[in-house]
Amino acid sequence: MDLWIIRAFLFIAVMLSGYVVRPFDLSLPLTLALSAVIATLIVFAEIRVRLLSLKTLIGAAMGSVLGIVGASLVSLVIGRMNLTSAHENFAQVMILILMAYVGLVSGASKGEYLDLSALGGIFADRNARMAYKVLDTSVIIDGRIADICKTGFLDGTLVVPHFVLRELQQIADSADSIKRNRGRRGLDILEKIKSVPGLTVQVVEKDYPEVKEVDLKLIELAKELSAKIVTNDFNLNKVSQLRGVDVLNINELANALKPVVLPGESMKVFILKEGKEQNQGVAYLDDGTMVVVDNARRMIGKTIETLVTSVLQTTAGKMIFGRYEDSSEEGGIERPEGRGPRKQYYSEEKTQGRY
Repeated sequence: MDLWIIRAFLFIAVMLSGYVVRPFDLSLPLTLALSAVIATLIVFAEIRVRLLSLKTLIGAAMGSVLGIVGASLVSLVIGRMNLTSAHENFAQVMILILMAYVGLVSGASKGEYLDLSALGGIFADRNARMAYKVLDTSVIIDGRIADICKTGFLDGTLVVPHFVLRELQQIADSADSIKRNRGRRGLDILEKIKSVPGLTVQVVEKDYPEVKEVDLKLIELAKELSAKIVTNDFNLNKVSQLRGVDVLNINELANALKPVVLPGESMKVFILKEGKEQNQGVAYLDDGTMVVVDNARRMIGKTIETLVTSVLQTTAGKMIFGRYEDSSEEGGIERPEGRGPRKQYYSEEKTQGRY
Protein backbone atom coordinates (compact mmCIF):
# COMPACT_ATOMS: atom_id res chain seq x y z
CA MET A 1 0.00 0.00 0.00
CA ASP A 2 2.82 2.45 0.89
CA LEU A 3 4.49 1.77 -2.45
CA TRP A 4 1.32 2.69 -4.35
CA ILE A 5 1.08 5.94 -2.38
CA ILE A 6 4.61 6.82 -3.51
CA ARG A 7 3.65 5.99 -7.09
CA ALA A 8 0.62 8.25 -6.81
CA PHE A 9 2.83 11.13 -5.65
CA LEU A 10 5.14 10.48 -8.62
CA PHE A 11 2.20 10.54 -11.00
CA ILE A 12 0.99 13.87 -9.55
CA ALA A 13 4.53 15.34 -9.70
CA VAL A 14 4.91 14.46 -13.39
CA MET A 15 1.49 15.94 -14.18
CA LEU A 16 2.34 19.20 -12.37
CA SER A 17 5.72 19.38 -14.13
CA GLY A 18 4.02 19.04 -17.50
CA TYR A 19 1.49 21.71 -16.57
CA VAL A 20 4.21 24.17 -15.51
CA VAL A 21 6.78 23.52 -18.25
CA ARG A 22 4.39 23.03 -21.18
CA PRO A 23 6.90 21.13 -23.42
CA PHE A 24 6.78 21.58 -27.21
CA ASP A 25 4.24 24.39 -26.77
CA LEU A 26 1.40 21.90 -26.66
CA SER A 27 -2.10 22.71 -25.56
CA LEU A 28 -3.09 21.98 -21.98
CA PRO A 29 -5.06 18.76 -22.76
CA LEU A 30 -2.21 17.35 -24.87
CA THR A 31 0.34 18.33 -22.22
CA LEU A 32 -1.60 16.54 -19.47
CA ALA A 33 -2.10 13.48 -21.69
CA LEU A 34 1.61 13.35 -22.51
CA SER A 35 2.50 13.72 -18.80
CA ALA A 36 0.10 10.91 -17.88
CA VAL A 37 1.67 8.62 -20.51
CA ILE A 38 5.19 9.40 -19.25
CA ALA A 39 4.20 8.78 -15.61
CA THR A 40 2.56 5.47 -16.56
CA LEU A 41 5.67 4.37 -18.42
CA ILE A 42 7.86 5.26 -15.43
CA VAL A 43 5.67 3.24 -13.03
CA PHE A 44 5.56 0.30 -15.45
CA ALA A 45 9.36 0.37 -15.82
CA GLU A 46 9.76 0.52 -12.02
CA ILE A 47 7.49 -2.52 -11.55
CA ARG A 48 9.44 -4.51 -14.13
CA VAL A 49 12.80 -3.51 -12.67
CA ARG A 50 11.74 -4.68 -9.18
CA LEU A 51 11.24 -8.18 -10.59
CA LEU A 52 14.85 -8.38 -11.76
CA SER A 53 17.68 -9.77 -9.68
CA LEU A 54 20.64 -7.68 -8.57
CA LYS A 55 22.93 -9.54 -10.96
CA THR A 56 20.63 -8.75 -13.89
CA LEU A 57 20.48 -5.04 -12.97
CA ILE A 58 24.27 -4.78 -12.66
CA GLY A 59 24.72 -6.61 -15.96
CA ALA A 60 22.22 -4.31 -17.70
CA ALA A 61 23.91 -1.17 -16.31
CA MET A 62 27.36 -2.34 -17.38
CA GLY A 63 26.06 -3.27 -20.83
CA SER A 64 24.42 0.14 -21.26
CA VAL A 65 27.59 2.00 -20.28
CA LEU A 66 29.67 -0.03 -22.73
CA GLY A 67 27.06 0.57 -25.42
CA ILE A 68 27.15 4.35 -24.86
CA VAL A 69 30.96 4.33 -24.96
CA GLY A 70 30.86 2.42 -28.22
CA ALA A 71 28.29 4.84 -29.66
CA SER A 72 30.53 7.80 -28.74
CA LEU A 73 33.43 6.27 -30.64
CA VAL A 74 31.24 5.65 -33.67
CA SER A 75 29.97 9.26 -33.49
CA LEU A 76 33.56 10.48 -33.83
CA VAL A 77 33.84 8.57 -37.08
CA ILE A 78 30.50 9.90 -38.32
CA GLY A 79 31.62 13.43 -37.50
CA ARG A 80 34.51 13.09 -39.99
CA MET A 81 32.17 12.13 -42.80
CA ASN A 82 30.84 14.65 -45.29
CA LEU A 83 27.26 14.70 -44.04
CA THR A 84 24.84 17.52 -43.55
CA SER A 85 24.26 18.66 -40.01
CA ALA A 86 20.76 17.18 -39.88
CA HIS A 87 21.89 13.79 -41.23
CA GLU A 88 24.88 13.71 -38.90
CA ASN A 89 22.75 14.42 -35.81
CA PHE A 90 20.19 11.81 -36.83
CA ALA A 91 22.86 9.16 -37.41
CA GLN A 92 24.54 9.88 -34.08
CA VAL A 93 21.23 9.68 -32.17
CA MET A 94 20.26 6.41 -33.87
CA ILE A 95 23.68 4.88 -33.18
CA LEU A 96 23.44 5.96 -29.53
CA ILE A 97 19.97 4.41 -29.12
CA LEU A 98 20.98 1.22 -30.93
CA MET A 99 24.23 0.67 -29.02
CA ALA A 100 22.68 1.50 -25.64
CA TYR A 101 19.76 -0.86 -26.30
CA VAL A 102 21.98 -3.72 -27.47
CA GLY A 103 24.28 -3.25 -24.47
CA LEU A 104 21.31 -3.14 -22.07
CA VAL A 105 19.73 -6.35 -23.40
CA SER A 106 23.03 -8.22 -23.72
CA GLY A 107 24.18 -7.23 -20.23
CA ALA A 108 20.84 -8.18 -18.67
CA SER A 109 20.83 -11.62 -20.33
CA LYS A 110 24.39 -12.36 -19.17
CA GLY A 111 24.05 -10.83 -15.70
CA GLU A 112 23.41 -14.18 -14.00
CA TYR A 113 27.00 -15.17 -14.80
CA LEU A 114 28.40 -12.38 -12.65
CA ASP A 115 30.18 -13.31 -9.43
CA LEU A 116 29.31 -10.50 -7.04
CA SER A 117 31.69 -11.80 -4.39
CA ALA A 118 34.58 -10.91 -6.70
CA LEU A 119 33.57 -7.24 -6.51
CA GLY A 120 34.40 -7.15 -2.80
CA GLY A 121 32.97 -4.58 -0.41
CA ILE A 122 29.38 -4.91 0.62
CA PHE A 123 28.73 -7.66 -1.95
CA ALA A 124 31.37 -9.98 -0.53
CA ASP A 125 30.38 -9.29 3.08
CA ARG A 126 26.71 -9.78 2.42
CA ASN A 127 27.14 -13.08 0.63
CA ALA A 128 29.48 -14.34 3.33
CA ARG A 129 27.14 -13.26 6.09
CA MET A 130 23.80 -14.37 4.64
CA ALA A 131 22.98 -18.04 4.12
CA TYR A 132 19.43 -18.18 2.82
CA LYS A 133 17.23 -21.27 3.00
CA VAL A 134 13.81 -21.13 1.36
CA LEU A 135 11.05 -23.14 3.07
CA ASP A 136 8.58 -25.13 0.99
CA THR A 137 4.90 -25.49 1.90
CA SER A 138 5.19 -29.26 2.42
CA VAL A 139 8.10 -29.02 4.85
CA ILE A 140 6.28 -26.40 6.93
CA ILE A 141 3.16 -28.56 7.22
CA ASP A 142 5.32 -31.63 7.97
CA GLY A 143 6.50 -29.94 11.18
CA ARG A 144 9.84 -31.68 11.68
CA ILE A 145 11.64 -28.54 10.52
CA ALA A 146 10.76 -26.89 13.85
CA ASP A 147 12.55 -29.61 15.82
CA ILE A 148 15.57 -29.38 13.51
CA CYS A 149 15.71 -25.61 14.06
CA LYS A 150 15.63 -26.07 17.84
CA THR A 151 18.66 -28.35 17.67
CA GLY A 152 20.69 -25.62 15.96
CA PHE A 153 21.55 -27.57 12.82
CA LEU A 154 20.07 -24.84 10.59
CA ASP A 155 21.71 -21.43 10.57
CA GLY A 156 21.47 -18.29 8.50
CA THR A 157 18.13 -16.87 7.39
CA LEU A 158 15.01 -18.95 6.75
CA VAL A 159 13.04 -17.35 3.92
CA VAL A 160 9.26 -17.81 3.76
CA PRO A 161 7.93 -16.46 0.43
CA HIS A 162 4.62 -14.63 0.45
CA PHE A 163 3.15 -17.06 -2.10
CA VAL A 164 3.90 -19.94 0.30
CA LEU A 165 2.05 -18.10 3.10
CA ARG A 166 -0.84 -17.52 0.71
CA GLU A 167 -0.96 -21.24 -0.12
CA LEU A 168 -0.93 -22.12 3.59
CA GLN A 169 -3.79 -19.71 4.22
CA GLN A 170 -5.80 -21.23 1.39
CA ILE A 171 -5.27 -24.71 2.86
CA ALA A 172 -6.22 -23.46 6.34
CA ASP A 173 -9.44 -21.97 4.93
CA SER A 174 -10.36 -25.16 3.04
CA ALA A 175 -13.79 -26.73 3.51
CA ASP A 176 -12.11 -30.11 3.99
CA SER A 177 -11.40 -30.60 7.70
CA ILE A 178 -8.21 -32.60 7.04
CA LYS A 179 -6.75 -29.92 4.76
CA ARG A 180 -7.88 -27.21 7.18
CA ASN A 181 -6.04 -28.86 10.06
CA ARG A 182 -2.92 -29.29 7.94
CA GLY A 183 -2.94 -25.61 7.00
CA ARG A 184 -3.40 -24.48 10.58
CA ARG A 185 -0.62 -26.82 11.68
CA GLY A 186 1.68 -25.19 9.12
CA LEU A 187 0.92 -21.72 10.47
CA ASP A 188 1.57 -22.93 14.03
CA ILE A 189 4.88 -24.44 12.95
CA LEU A 190 5.94 -21.08 11.51
CA GLU A 191 5.22 -19.43 14.85
CA LYS A 192 7.39 -22.04 16.61
CA ILE A 193 10.25 -21.46 14.17
CA LYS A 194 10.07 -17.69 14.67
CA SER A 195 10.41 -18.19 18.43
CA VAL A 196 13.65 -20.18 18.12
CA PRO A 197 16.49 -18.00 19.50
CA GLY A 198 19.35 -17.19 17.17
CA LEU A 199 17.36 -17.97 14.03
CA THR A 200 16.09 -15.33 11.60
CA VAL A 201 12.83 -15.86 9.72
CA GLN A 202 12.26 -13.46 6.84
CA VAL A 203 9.00 -13.14 4.90
CA VAL A 204 9.67 -11.85 1.37
CA GLU A 205 7.05 -10.22 -0.83
CA LYS A 206 8.83 -11.38 -3.98
CA ASP A 207 6.54 -12.97 -6.53
CA TYR A 208 6.77 -14.12 -10.13
CA PRO A 209 3.44 -13.43 -11.86
CA GLU A 210 4.60 -15.02 -15.09
CA VAL A 211 5.22 -18.32 -13.24
CA LYS A 212 2.07 -20.16 -12.21
CA GLU A 213 3.32 -23.15 -10.19
CA VAL A 214 4.52 -22.60 -6.64
CA ASP A 215 7.40 -25.08 -7.03
CA LEU A 216 8.82 -23.17 -10.01
CA LYS A 217 8.46 -19.90 -8.08
CA LEU A 218 10.48 -21.41 -5.24
CA ILE A 219 13.22 -22.40 -7.69
CA GLU A 220 13.34 -18.91 -9.23
CA LEU A 221 13.54 -17.29 -5.78
CA ALA A 222 16.27 -19.68 -4.66
CA LYS A 223 18.29 -18.91 -7.79
CA GLU A 224 17.90 -15.18 -7.22
CA LEU A 225 18.99 -15.40 -3.56
CA SER A 226 21.62 -18.10 -4.19
CA ALA A 227 19.72 -20.06 -1.55
CA LYS A 228 18.91 -23.68 -0.79
CA ILE A 229 15.37 -25.06 -0.79
CA VAL A 230 14.26 -26.97 2.32
CA THR A 231 11.59 -29.51 1.36
CA ASN A 232 10.40 -33.10 1.66
CA ASP A 233 8.75 -33.11 -1.78
CA PHE A 234 10.38 -35.74 -4.00
CA ASN A 235 9.37 -34.07 -7.29
CA LEU A 236 10.55 -30.60 -6.19
CA ASN A 237 13.82 -32.17 -5.09
CA LYS A 238 14.47 -33.64 -8.55
CA VAL A 239 13.37 -30.54 -10.50
CA SER A 240 15.50 -28.27 -8.31
CA GLN A 241 18.58 -30.39 -8.88
CA LEU A 242 17.98 -30.30 -12.64
CA ARG A 243 17.70 -26.49 -12.47
CA GLY A 244 20.97 -26.22 -10.53
CA VAL A 245 19.45 -25.35 -7.13
CA ASP A 246 20.69 -27.05 -3.95
CA VAL A 247 18.07 -28.86 -1.86
CA LEU A 248 17.95 -29.89 1.80
CA ASN A 249 15.56 -32.86 1.89
CA ILE A 250 14.11 -33.60 5.33
CA ASN A 251 13.23 -37.18 4.36
CA GLU A 252 16.82 -37.90 3.31
CA LEU A 253 18.00 -36.45 6.62
CA ALA A 254 15.56 -38.66 8.55
CA ASN A 255 16.72 -41.79 6.68
CA ALA A 256 20.34 -40.90 7.31
CA LEU A 257 19.69 -40.57 11.06
CA LYS A 258 17.95 -43.93 11.44
CA PRO A 259 19.85 -46.34 13.69
CA VAL A 260 22.29 -48.62 11.89
CA VAL A 261 21.46 -52.30 12.35
CA LEU A 262 23.79 -54.99 11.06
CA PRO A 263 22.98 -58.65 10.36
CA GLY A 264 23.82 -60.82 13.34
CA GLU A 265 22.86 -58.20 15.93
CA SER A 266 19.96 -58.73 18.32
CA MET A 267 17.27 -56.18 19.11
CA LYS A 268 14.13 -55.98 21.19
CA VAL A 269 10.89 -55.26 19.34
CA PHE A 270 7.18 -55.30 20.11
CA ILE A 271 5.29 -57.61 17.76
CA LEU A 272 2.28 -55.60 16.66
CA LYS A 273 0.57 -57.78 14.07
CA GLU A 274 1.00 -60.91 12.00
CA GLY A 275 2.90 -60.91 8.73
CA LYS A 276 1.82 -61.89 5.27
CA GLU A 277 3.94 -65.01 5.16
CA GLN A 278 3.44 -68.08 7.31
CA ASN A 279 4.47 -67.69 10.96
CA GLN A 280 5.71 -64.08 10.55
CA GLY A 281 5.25 -61.17 12.92
CA VAL A 282 5.60 -57.46 12.18
CA ALA A 283 7.02 -54.79 14.49
CA TYR A 284 7.90 -51.11 14.08
CA LEU A 285 10.75 -49.10 15.50
CA ASP A 286 10.23 -45.65 17.00
CA ASP A 287 11.18 -43.99 13.70
CA GLY A 288 8.63 -46.07 11.76
CA THR A 289 11.03 -48.65 10.33
CA MET A 290 9.27 -51.97 9.68
CA VAL A 291 10.75 -55.09 11.23
CA VAL A 292 9.59 -58.43 9.78
CA VAL A 293 10.30 -61.26 12.24
CA ASP A 294 10.13 -64.88 11.17
CA ASN A 295 8.76 -67.46 13.62
CA ALA A 296 7.05 -64.73 15.73
CA ARG A 297 3.40 -64.92 14.78
CA ARG A 298 2.35 -66.39 18.12
CA MET A 299 4.20 -63.58 19.97
CA ILE A 300 1.77 -60.83 18.90
CA GLY A 301 1.36 -58.31 21.72
CA LYS A 302 4.67 -59.22 23.34
CA THR A 303 8.16 -57.74 23.37
CA ILE A 304 10.72 -60.24 22.15
CA GLU A 305 14.40 -60.31 21.25
CA THR A 306 15.01 -61.03 17.60
CA LEU A 307 18.17 -61.79 15.65
CA VAL A 308 18.66 -59.54 12.61
CA THR A 309 19.18 -61.57 9.45
CA SER A 310 19.30 -58.79 6.82
CA VAL A 311 18.54 -55.14 6.18
CA LEU A 312 16.85 -53.98 2.98
CA GLN A 313 17.06 -50.34 1.84
CA THR A 314 14.26 -49.27 -0.50
CA THR A 315 13.17 -45.94 -1.97
CA ALA A 316 10.38 -45.83 0.60
CA GLY A 317 12.70 -46.40 3.52
CA LYS A 318 14.44 -49.23 5.35
CA MET A 319 13.11 -52.72 6.17
CA ILE A 320 14.70 -55.01 8.74
CA PHE A 321 14.30 -58.77 8.59
CA GLY A 322 14.89 -60.91 11.65
CA ARG A 323 14.23 -64.29 13.21
CA TYR A 324 12.84 -65.16 16.62
CA GLU A 325 14.44 -68.13 18.32
CA ASP A 326 12.67 -69.60 21.34
CA SER A 327 14.81 -71.63 23.70
CA SER A 328 11.97 -74.13 24.09
CA GLU A 329 12.22 -74.94 20.41
CA GLU A 330 14.85 -77.07 18.77
CA GLY A 331 17.17 -74.89 16.76
CA GLY A 332 14.65 -72.09 16.73
CA ILE A 333 12.35 -74.11 14.42
CA GLU A 334 8.76 -74.62 15.35
CA ARG A 335 7.82 -78.24 15.97
CA PRO A 336 4.05 -78.81 15.73
CA GLU A 337 2.62 -81.57 17.92
CA GLY A 338 2.86 -85.06 16.52
CA ARG A 339 5.21 -84.05 13.70
CA GLY A 340 8.90 -83.89 13.15
CA PRO A 341 10.92 -80.74 12.57
CA ARG A 342 9.52 -78.59 9.77
CA LYS A 343 11.64 -76.17 7.70
CA GLN A 344 10.64 -72.58 7.31
CA TYR A 345 11.19 -71.27 3.78
CA TYR A 346 11.71 -67.53 3.97
CA SER A 347 12.02 -65.20 0.97
CA GLU A 348 12.90 -61.53 1.40
CA GLU A 349 12.00 -60.81 -2.19
CA LYS A 350 8.55 -62.25 -1.72
CA THR A 351 8.08 -60.36 1.54
CA GLN A 352 9.21 -57.06 0.01
CA GLY A 353 6.45 -57.30 -2.58
CA ARG A 354 3.79 -57.74 0.08
CA TYR A 355 4.64 -54.91 2.56
